[in-house]
Amino acid sequence: MIIASSAGTVFEWYDFYLAGSLAANIAATFVPGTNDTAKFIFVLFGFAAGFAVRPFGALVFGRLGDLIGRKYTFLVTMTLMGIATFLVGLLPSYDTIGYAAPVIFILCRLLQGLALGGEYGGAATYVAEHAPHGRRGFYTSWIQTTATVGLFLSLLVILTLRLSMSPEDFAAWGWRVPFLLSIILLGFSIWIRLSLNESPAFQKMKEEGTRSKAPLTEAFGRWSNAKIALIALFGGTAGQAVVWYCGQFYALFFLTQTLKVDGTTANLLIAASLLLGTPFFIFFGWFSDKIGRKPILIAGCLIAAATYFPLFENIARVANPKLIAATESVAIDITADPASCGTLFDPVGVRVFTRPCDLYRRTLATNSMHYQLLPGAAGTPVSVTVNGTAVDIPATDTAGAAIVAAARTAGYPTVGDPSIVKQPTIGGVLTDGRTLTLIGLLFILVFYVTMVYGPIAALLVELFPTRIRYTGMSLPYHIGNGWFGGFLPPTAFAIVAATGNIFSGLWYPIIIAVMTAVIGLLLLPETKDRDLNNVS
Repeated sequence: MIIASSAGTVFEWYDFYLAGSLAANIAATFVPGTNDTAKFIFVLFGFAAGFAVRPFGALVFGRLGDLIGRKYTFLVTMTLMGIATFLVGLLPSYDTIGYAAPVIFILCRLLQGLALGGEYGGAATYVAEHAPHGRRGFYTSWIQTTATVGLFLSLLVILTLRLSMSPEDFAAWGWRVPFLLSIILLGFSIWIRLSLNESPAFQKMKEEGTRSKAPLTEAFGRWSNAKIALIALFGGTAGQAVVWYCGQFYALFFLTQTLKVDGTTANLLIAASLLLGTPFFIFFGWFSDKIGRKPILIAGCLIAAATYFPLFENIARVANPKLIAATESVAIDITADPASCGTLFDPVGVRVFTRPCDLYRRTLATNSMHYQLLPGAAGTPVSVTVNGTAVDIPATDTAGAAIVAAARTAGYPTVGDPSIVKQPTIGGVLTDGRTLTLIGLLFILVFYVTMVYGPIAALLVELFPTRIRYTGMSLPYHIGNGWFGGFLPPTAFAIVAATGNIFSGLWYPIIIAVMTAVIGLLLLPETKDRDLNNVS
């Protein structure tokens, strides 16, 4: 039962993460022209679309799960995910079918997001309702490994293909193979899940005729149940989500986009940390059966919030020491009329920035350069100094390339600088101290993920009565993880660009994690001893 539920969920996460892992190839295939900005916007929008619709999938399929059963609903979601992913692998390029290519890709991403919104709640509910009393944390923790295992599997398949063919072949057709392989995984997952029986709690409720006739209304239209959903969101899944995404996705973003570590090296470092950390999902699920879900979740949020700054600073010092030395020795000052500087928040990459103050700050943030924004007199043009020397910015240099060049002359490293950590050889990994140090630091981040994520499925399942369990637990989970967590990278980047400090984006997960710890401590009940056969 655990293997069947987990295998299907691993498959869904594998499918979902392929779009992010192969973003550059997807953009090159489905977006016309050579405009890298347009391609990047498309990739961000496609990835964000999948996150944005997850709560809607939770509503649609959560309702079905409480009406017709857990088993059949997550069979539907799994099939939908597999077909959408397989279609991406077959989808003709822009050169073949024009603008239909990016449109169909976005539609496939929306279907994937909807399917994932329904899958997780079904799998977690199904496993928990089968688990013996006092073992639900341990049983459901296997479901909690599936997101990480799915990410790991997608990285493993992609790395294997990259290493087994030429870059030209991979760019031409090899990137499609992971999507096409999903049809085999789909067939296996459907076969194994068809052998399952409906959960005993739902079957009992069905036989007694006590199923909810309107799960959505009952779950969120009644304050007694809606209040539980809000507590679950703000006192549980919001903090869990930012710790999860910070430890896996933002860590990868930070390595590649901020520290300029090449993608293959960064993926190998993250994969190694995931491999080391994954067993702790099981440990903390089991441990929550002993001491409770609440103390582990709150402790994970607080410890993560207290240590993120020193951990990421150490990651930066090891991975790109020249960059950190430059942030401490090179002073970049932007002086501008405050009225000429706007907000840089751009979660899906669709905003167009035209004012020099905004363009210069985005350029510096993209190049991982610290700066200080100083208020200037009203109506005065923007001016920039590097270590006290004014930078002459030509009128044609609208993005601020001259500022970047001056900063690099003063000490900032270029992309590909020899001091940046490189991919070790297979034999050299055991003796490469920098690589091992980075894996250790990244493992700590994953360890925090396991603390908050290992017990969360059991907690959510136990919070809601059987009649509305699938619906009730799915929505706060997917709002927390799809929105609070899914939009962490663009939100963090906006904070970095606005403040001029490459570490300031960490304030977003820290504030959310502390909020969850406080609300959870005050309002979240302990649930480990609850009876899951409670229908009302």
